[in-house]
Amino acid sequence: MSKQTDVVVAGGGGFIGGHLVGELLAQGKTVRSIDIKPPHEWYQLHQDAENVVADLSLLDNARAGVQEARQVYMLAADMGGMGFIENNKAACMMSVLTSTHMLQAAHEAGVERYFYSSSACVYAADKQTDPNVTALKEQDAYPAQPEDGYGWEKLFSERMCRHYAEDYGFTTRVARYHNVYGPHGTWTGGREKAPAAVCRKVAEAVVSGDHRIDIWGDGQQSRSFMYIDDCLHGTQMIMHADSGVPVNLGSSELVTINQLVDIVEQIAGIRCERTYQLDAPQGVRGRNSDNDLIREIYGWEPSIPLLDGLEKTYAWVYDQVKRSHQ
Repeated sequence: MSKQTDVVVAGGGGFIGGHLVGELLAQGKTVRSIDIKPPHEWYQLHQDAENVVADLSLLDNARAGVQEARQVYMLAADMGGMGFIENNKAACMMSVLTSTHMLQAAHEAGVERYFYSSSACVYAADKQTDPNVTALKEQDAYPAQPEDGYGWEKLFSERMCRHYAEDYGFTTRVARYHNVYGPHGTWTGGREKAPAAVCRKVAEAVVSGDHRIDIWGDGQQSRSFMYIDDCLHGTQMIMHADSGVPVNLGSSELVTINQLVDIVEQIAGIRCERTYQLDAPQGVRGRNSDNDLIREIYGWEPSIPLLDGLEKTYAWVYDQVKRSHQ
C-alpha cells in the first residue's frame, strides 16, 4: 500500500462504505477500500478500487492503510441494528481501537482531511423517552448519557477528532448518522436495522404466503430513516466543508415502527397480521434529527421521502429473499 491514492475508505466492505467507494470511483477518484472481512463477505466489491483486507484496530495496519492517502473516510466499526448493539456492548466499544489508531495514523501520515462517521446513539437517553420526541439538536449530546457501549465509543471518538483538530491543527470532520438504509446492506442474520428487517419480513410473507410477521416492541417507538443517497451526498459535503463542528446527518421524517410496516406493506401490496414481541430489544422510545444546524451551515438537509427509499430497498431485499427460497 505504497502508491498514492486520493481517498481511503475504512470499512469499505460495509453497507455505507461500499456505496461510498462506488460513488468516489464514479467521480474519477483513486480509492483504497479497506475492511476486516474477506472480500467474498463485502457487500460491494469494486474491482477498480485497491481492495485491502486488514484489521485496522492494529496500529501498524492503520499506518499501512493510510500511506500516501490524501483523504480518509473512517466508517469502520463493529455494529449492527438494535438487537446487536444491546447485546454486544463490549464488542462495540472495542471499535475505539480502530477509531483511535486510524486517527493517529492519518495525522502522522499528513492526511489532508479526515472524516469520522459518528451516530445518533451519542445523544442523551433521557431526551428520547417519548415516541413524540423533540428532534435532537447537536448540543443534546451533553451532559453525556449516550447509548451504552456503542454510543460511548462514538462520543469518545468524536472528542478525539476534536482534540486532534485543536491540538495539532488536523482537519477532522464529524457527522452523526441517523439510521441509514438502502439496498446492498445487511438484511438478515441479526445485524440488520429496522427498514431492512421489516422489508425482509414482509418479503418473506409474500414469498411464503404466510402473512404473519413479528414486530419488536409495541410498534409505537419512533425513528427517522435516511436513504443511502442522501447519506453519500451529506458525507462528502461535510468532508469538504470549512466547518468542523459535529452535525446531524439524518432525515427529519419521523415515523413509528408501525407506520414503517404500513409503508412496506403498501409497497408489497399485502397486509400482515402482526405479533408484538414486547421483550425484544427496542432501544430508545423516540429519536429524530433536528436539521437546523445542517441547514444553517450547508443550506441542505436529507430530503428523499421514506416511501421512495423504501421502494428501492424493498425491491432489492425481495430479490434476496426470493433467491434464498429457491
